[in-house]
This record gives sequence, C-alpha cells and structure tokens, in this order.
Amino acid sequence: MVKNELNRKDFASDVEVKWCRGCGDFNVLKTMQSVLAKLGRTRENTVFISGIGCSSRFPYYLNTYGFHTIHGRAPAIATGVKAANPELDVWVVTGDGDALSIGGNHFMHAIRRNQDIKILLFNNAVYGLTKGQFSPTSQQGFISKSSPEGSPDHALQPLAIAAASGATFIARTSDNDPGHMTMVLEAAAEHSGTAVVEILQNCVIFNDKVHEPYNGPTNRNEHLIYLKQNEPLLFGKNHAKALTNKGFGFQVVTAETPSLITHAPHEDNPQYAYALANLCYPEFPVPVGIFRQIIRPTFDQIMNEQKARSIENYGRGDIYALLKQGSYQRVC
Repeated sequence: MVKNELNRKDFASDVEVKWCRGCGDFNVLKTMQSVLAKLGRTRENTVFISGIGCSSRFPYYLNTYGFHTIHGRAPAIATGVKAANPELDVWVVTGDGDALSIGGNHFMHAIRRNQDIKILLFNNAVYGLTKGQFSPTSQQGFISKSSPEGSPDHALQPLAIAAASGATFIARTSDNDPGHMTMVLEAAAEHSGTAVVEILQNCVIFNDKVHEPYNGPTNRNEHLIYLKQNEPLLFGKNHAKALTNKGFGFQVVTAETPSLITHAPHEDNPQYAYALANLCYPEFPVPVGIFRQIIRPTFDQIMNEQKARSIENYGRGDIYALLKQGSYQRVC
C-alpha cells in the first residue's frame, strides 16, 4: 500500500490564527509545519504543549494533538505526557516570560532530566499578551508600562541557563530567517534528548525591532556569527573579524590572527556553550545556529531500564493484591 506523504498544509488546523499583523510567530508556525511534513512526522504522534502568552496559542494552529496549559508549567506537563506516551513527539512552545519567570524552575528541571522533548522559546524581550511589561530578557533600562523609568534588572540569557542546566542540544535562530530556522528545527527534532531552541522573535506592537540592531537584514552580516562545526567564529564584512579565547570568555580579533578557535558543538564540557550563550550585542556579535549537540542517556531510557529491572527482580506486580495485603478496613 502506498503511504500518502503529508505536506505543510496537512499540519495546519482550521482555527483562525489570532496574532497581530506582522507578528514573527507567523513565520515560526509556517516553518514548523513544513519541518514536520519534511521529516515525515505524523499528526497522531505529535503533541504541542504550551503555557501562557502570545506564542502559547501555537497548539491551536497545528493539526496535531496539543495542550494549552497554565503559566510556566508547560515543561512539567510535557514531562508527564512523554513519560506516559514515549512513542510521541513532544514539543513545548513557550515565551521568555512564561519560561524564565514563573516557569523558571520547570524550565531548568526539564532540561536537566534530558527527557526526549523539544523546547521552543520565543524571545521578544517583552510581555506581549499582557500589553507590554518588561520581561526577564528585557535589557536593563527598558522603558515599559511596568518600568516607566527603565527596568533596573539585568537581562537573563536563556541559552546560558540551558547550558548551566546541562542541556544536550542548544540552538538559536530567528523568525526572519526561515531557511536557518528550518535547519535548526530539523536538527532539534532529530536529537535524542531535551533540545532547547531560542527563537529571536519580533513583537511589532510592544517591542518592535528589538533584535534589529544585530539581526536586521542590513545588520546581520556585521553582528551575527553563524556557527558551523569545525569552522572559525568569523563575522563582519567579508568575514574580516573573528573570536578567540580570552580567559573564560572571548575577545574580538582580526580573521588573520593565528590559532583561531573553531566551533565545537560536540564538546562535552558545557563551559564553551555557556560562554557562547553569554555573548551579547553591542560588545560582541550574537551567535546563531547550534551551540551544543551531545549524546547522553535520556530520562526515557533510564526510566525504561529501571522498569525492566524491577519487573525482572520483583515480577510485574498486581496493584489489587498490593492493596489487599495485610490489614485493611472497608469504608462504606
């Protein structure tokens, strides 16, 4: 029997998409649908789980299973879904506020478990759904409805948190580069373990062009580093500049500098990925691509091994026999 291949439209639901005109989420949605079709994923074996925020409307617009859950708890619910249904492809869709503020602990613990789930973190450095308050990734001094004199907080770096939590796959892409986003999402989908993908996303209403200084069409060649395995960290016009080590971090040098470091995403020590994740504009170029990609036993594998050992050692068990053993009282 010939198997019918799915295309992008097969993964689009019939629900009206309710994002603001020009929102970066449209590009992410379209790219995600295309990636699922290209990789041959099936709708009945795919689940998208979200928290609260503009990006968290994602599950409504995909013709797959999905949960629109509560604020910050999408990783916890995804953990349960994957543990109970290991055959499913489980994706978490979250935002910088949802994941890093109220959901910060769930985000970190999901990563350290290395369960086979994929986390897409849309970063627009603002609370968009609640109409423009500063978020954990807003820059210090950011003026908003909740910080009229400028935010006093230092911005969090989502991928630095992922690296410090031991993520086995860390990547960054942007909503205005569908080709690059496709490459990153395909790699994340194929990874065994927790994959964390930060997507630089533009909120046209409350934080328009927040990433423009380094990620805009006329600026990206000068201020982005496209990470490529075993290649130097080059950037700038004609790739005239590069990064090399300085202490526990990096410094900007010319591309002719001898002994340039090369990108090593398979480095087991997370310090390299952590240092990359802390590179911030304007002092440094902003890396995009795959920061870290290593293999480590997954939560799923370890749980299955424990289950198999328990059955071998103690038998499959009988919950009714367990409840009836020893003394008990019947309550009417």
